[in-house]
Amino acid sequence: MARKYKIEFFDASDPILYTPQSLPVLENTGKVAFGSKIAAAKIEPHPNGRNVFSVSSALAGELRMPAFLTVLHCFQNSDILMLGPLVGIFTAGFTPFENRPAGARSAWFAKLLSAQSAACVVPFLFGEQHIDWEQGVITGYFYGKAGWEKQEVPFPNAIYDRLPNRKSEKLVNAQKIKEKLEKEYFIPWYNPGFFNKLEIHERLFQDPEAHPYLPETNPLTSFHQIERMLSDYGMVYIKPVNGSLGLGVHQIHYHHASGAYYCRYRDTGNRLLKFSSLENLINHVFSKKQWNRLLVQQGIFLVTDGGRPVDFRVHTNKDEGGNWVVTAIAAKVAGPGSPTTHVRSGGLIKTLPELTENPEQQEMYRHALETAALKLSRAIDEHVEGVIGEIGFDLGIGTDGKVWLFEANSKPGRSIFNNPFMKACDLLTRKLSLSFAVYLTERQVQSPGECSHDRHLV
Repeated sequence: MARKYKIEFFDASDPILYTPQSLPVLENTGKVAFGSKIAAAKIEPHPNGRNVFSVSSALAGELRMPAFLTVLHCFQNSDILMLGPLVGIFTAGFTPFENRPAGARSAWFAKLLSAQSAACVVPFLFGEQHIDWEQGVITGYFYGKAGWEKQEVPFPNAIYDRLPNRKSEKLVNAQKIKEKLEKEYFIPWYNPGFFNKLEIHERLFQDPEAHPYLPETNPLTSFHQIERMLSDYGMVYIKPVNGSLGLGVHQIHYHHASGAYYCRYRDTGNRLLKFSSLENLINHVFSKKQWNRLLVQQGIFLVTDGGRPVDFRVHTNKDEGGNWVVTAIAAKVAGPGSPTTHVRSGGLIKTLPELTENPEQQEMYRHALETAALKLSRAIDEHVEGVIGEIGFDLGIGTDGKVWLFEANSKPGRSIFNNPFMKACDLLTRKLSLSFAVYLTERQVQSPGECSHDRHLV
């Protein structure tokens, strides 16, 4: 089991490591590792009996260990004592500006890296251009009290994938880097890939734990298919297979009394169009769209707040033990006339106490959502390739109390944390996004190469 310790540095021309009083070090240990770098060192219990690591400047320099570190984990394997973990956050879209290295996303990455002390890891930001394959080092971006700074560090113990979009993910160079670091350097790479809505649905369809939460979802193939699902459910959603942020979502509703069809969607604003027939609606709204990129999903009549439909964003993360935990729940209230609950469409973010003052109702929602999210997390972990450390779910609760899965996101957005009462959850999700690397590193120390190839870990 990895243990946390404070770390400090002292000037000395020899590679020396003083170990905490409470840490039993194996007798044959004579090497220290930081990331991929290993150095021989004089390793002794702390001469003052203190419970901290003390690293000489010579050893820190050889290991390329940043001098601003204050706390980290310790792992032991045969004759090596490993300090870290060193966590690389891989992304794209870097700029030449030192104070905004990742452009508009720099502020979010700064918040993520600011959780390093809480997670007891050593995180840094990098892209393909920062890797020196010959020297085995990366010029990474660190964030501290003085802001952003660059420093050369060894290859990391684990890599957290934060590529910004599907386009960057499909670039040949990004794919080659991932493959090389995983297969040649045995570095676990977690949260790779954006989920495909149809693929997730199809993989969960056969899982008995996940199946009850799935609304009927199909690739859009024909006019008659929409007509049949409208007859069954009264409402359907047509949405992009690989969409995000509610873009391109259309809600279609049949009104029995008038015999009219209504289509609600958003372009420059929220739109509501009325048609005398479904054929007219499809020809008007979808004539120029590529149907092979769309899906049709069963509409759910949701619980409401002030007459507006409500769905829920539920975040789950794996903790340091590799176990799924629920880290955040927020209600998303649809904006006036909007087909979705997204903030950009006028939606509101509320905590459960803000949504309902009834404690029993709050607990009912919480229990139902947590149960669903944990079952779905474990099912996705089982059926989807790659090492997954976090998921953002869009879940709905129907007027009958049943929970439904609308979408699962491997790189969930952060809009719910704009609510001032969600700050603690914001920190927790950032902390666990980093500290999951502790679990991966420990697994790697125990069974080298295993984590980088596991389809699922828990």
